[in-house]
Amino acid sequence: MRQMIAYLRVSTHKQGRGGLGIEAQRAAIALFAGVNAIEIVEECVEVETGKGDDALERRPVLAAALARAKRLGAAVLVARLDRLSRDVAFIAGLMARSVPFYACELGLEADPFMLHIFAAVAQRERAMISQRTKAALAAAKVRGVTRAGLPFRTGQPTAVTREAAAAAIGVKADRFAQNIVPLIRPLRDQGMSLAAIADALNARGVRSARGAGWYAAQVGDVLRRAA
Repeated sequence: MRQMIAYLRVSTHKQGRGGLGIEAQRAAIALFAGVNAIEIVEECVEVETGKGDDALERRPVLAAALARAKRLGAAVLVARLDRLSRDVAFIAGLMARSVPFYACELGLEADPFMLHIFAAVAQRERAMISQRTKAALAAAKVRGVTRAGLPFRTGQPTAVTREAAAAAIGVKADRFAQNIVPLIRPLRDQGMSLAAIADALNARGVRSARGAGWYAAQVGDVLRRAA
């Protein structure tokens, strides 16, 4: 049984306090470890941004996890590659440290070339998310709506506020889907139906975005959003 150190990360202190994303990552790692006969010898949780190719200096928990893995001759395991970083240069720097790392979403067979490809895709995704967010906020401001969905000026139509609120809900749903899909996708790859996946999530105590139980349509929505 190979040994690995689990590394979990969220980008904001609000997420860290609330556990948003952490439980989904932990569940994905536990499932992956069980299927692949991996012993999780330690779990490291960090609340810090992954931006910048010098991010390791600002992420002492990750630095400690890498050092600990090197001493043990173990590897580092994350739920998704972007929990390490969405920066290609940063991922390349981690490879140069000679500490193996794996992402549940990519499996144990992902070679350095594939890791570079997925890191490049994640970096592009981050840039696109940033562009979409800025464009949406600019458009909302023109309509007189704040980020919280409240009017900048009095007398704005109620429909404008509803539109901004719906957009904010959509962004939250997309983020939740990205966090939870590492747990769902392996079950889907095993040929399980959406209903069966919903039952499995409920049996493991995994909560939906609304904090309630799962049903088939919710599972399908997460897969569509993550895609």
